[in-house]
Amino acid sequence: MGTRIMKHKLLYILTFCLISLTAAAEVAEQRELWPNEIRIGWGDQLFESLIWHNPTYIITNQPASNRFTYHENYRHNQHLWIEYQRRHNRWFSYGGMMDVSEVNWKDVTRDGTGKELKRDGGHYFYNLVLMPTIRFTYLHTLYVNLYSGLGVGLDINGGTETNGKGQKTDVGAALNLTVIGVSANYQRWFATLDFGGMYALKDANTIFMASSRIINVSIGARF
Repeated sequence: MGTRIMKHKLLYILTFCLISLTAAAEVAEQRELWPNEIRIGWGDQLFESLIWHNPTYIITNQPASNRFTYHENYRHNQHLWIEYQRRHNRWFSYGGMMDVSEVNWKDVTRDGTGKELKRDGGHYFYNLVLMPTIRFTYLHTLYVNLYSGLGVGLDINGGTETNGKGQKTDVGAALNLTVIGVSANYQRWFATLDFGGMYALKDANTIFMASSRIINVSIGARF
């Protein structure tokens, strides 16, 4: 009886292995038919919302003749991005990404008692990121992929404000890291959830982004 049970277990294991190998072969064959991939995504602006927000203290104990201008009513428009990748082999692909994000606010002038005197909108800054990207896929199945990725490029920062030199546009280095990404597949269509971070800076004193885009979602197609 024990020998018969053992034989059945071995048969089940062998059958499972054969099915897994067949499925993996089918996935690899499909990827060869569709080596190109394009996706459109959304990412958070957690860093921006923590750094640029409404004032926590408004002066109310000064003479009414005094004037103070505060940045208020911030609107964080999140990250919108598009990425193209071409599969080089089963585990490695390369391509490029464009990412844009923006923050808007109003300049509010108050007197020394805290009374609002003037509200001026139309103030904003943006970050436009352009970078080549690479991706390492370490789990292939018919319905789910797991991967990590890296991108290094340029960030163009601009808007209504000026830097110390009176310029409205700055250019710095940008890095995007995908620590882990999950792709849910249906034939050539897919949706993804990525965890990582985007960083951009000109120098140690000029940081445009730090751990922005921690969470990303996207939809895309392979062709």
